[in-house]
Amino acid sequence: MKIAVIGAGVIGVTTAYELAHQNHQVSIFECNGSAAELCSFANAGVVSPGYTTPWAKPGMALHVLTHLWQRHTPARIGHLGWRELHWLWQWQQACDSATFARNRGNMLRLASYSKQRLQELTHRLNLDYERAQGLLVLLRGEPERKLTQASLQVMRDAGLSVQTLNPEQARLIEPALNPETPFLEALHFADDEVSNSRQFTLMLKQEAEAIGVKLHLNAQVQPLLRSQPTTIRLAPDDAGRSFDAVVMCAGLASASLLAPLGLRIPLAAVHGYSVSAAVREHLDAPRSGVMDERYKVAISRLGQRVRVSGGAEMGGDANQHHAGSIKTLYKVLDDWFPGAARTQDNVQIWKGARPMLPDGPPIVGASGVPNIWLNLGHGSSGWALSCGSARVVADSISGRKPDIDLTGLGVERLGRTQ
Repeated sequence: MKIAVIGAGVIGVTTAYELAHQNHQVSIFECNGSAAELCSFANAGVVSPGYTTPWAKPGMALHVLTHLWQRHTPARIGHLGWRELHWLWQWQQACDSATFARNRGNMLRLASYSKQRLQELTHRLNLDYERAQGLLVLLRGEPERKLTQASLQVMRDAGLSVQTLNPEQARLIEPALNPETPFLEALHFADDEVSNSRQFTLMLKQEAEAIGVKLHLNAQVQPLLRSQPTTIRLAPDDAGRSFDAVVMCAGLASASLLAPLGLRIPLAAVHGYSVSAAVREHLDAPRSGVMDERYKVAISRLGQRVRVSGGAEMGGDANQHHAGSIKTLYKVLDDWFPGAARTQDNVQIWKGARPMLPDGPPIVGASGVPNIWLNLGHGSSGWALSCGSARVVADSISGRKPDIDLTGLGVERLGRTQ
């Protein structure tokens, strides 16, 4: 089949590669001048099924509210319109224990499969993208420990390997942890990793092009028409190019591109930040990935750099950096690894809009509109879910039975109307 993939982030590129690998003729349409320019550009790089969890979970609303007006906070809220307010209401509704357990299980199933697919692609294609083994989640106090209990139970029920460590044990894994910063305990995911999703995406793009994928950059795809849903137009008066199928992987833009088809996708832009700097002293830097659960900030070792990532910002100007959010990243880095990075020069500061659905899991699979497929709404877990999402969508389009159960990952859970 001739298939159009809209979006060349890690989701779009992995989807295009899997489709081409199954002998489809694939064209990617990307609005930017390069692949991996938006959410895939400078994210935390965490690949951890155990830590791939919905933001909508028991106690999370109270946790956010109690930190909202503090100087250092995991969440910031600016001016909100009706859509964002409705999204927050839907999010709060999904924070109950039963809904969380269901969504957490669905995300865990997809994340575990995605990690397996990532490893298979990495070994088969011999890809090298700044990988470091292991993730350590630091719980500063009792509130953080309580907040993780629901997730831990789901992980244990799924047979996932996670160790609960005291501070002394945690420091054996990350010897550079600042001894002056206290914490209650830590969770260690020894089999997980942090790695460079942008580097992976660009490498896989080359592999995809080598097997026939055509990449169209600076392509401003117009909203899909109900009368011609599989026709891709690059201007309002463009007659367009016809395809047998279209896969929507355009992140936040997906909602407006799909709206004329009667698909109402409740995506919200939840902005995150990252600061990347060269390692100053290797002995003072993390060995792999460290997550501060209180501030929802990840510190990742990516080759010769340290990347500090976090924040959840809704509302406000998407193009303006909030100084407080960046200061929080520096604070967390200094709390745990003071002197680890050269933060005075050649620092890369990034802000990205993560396309999040209120209940947590992405939408992968059929849209309900013939020949329109969805792979979107991965939020802050796009890198961790990308390879699995791509494969199940490609298998579904090709008429193959996906390797995992897709229950709870389809558009039908949102009560779609046309």
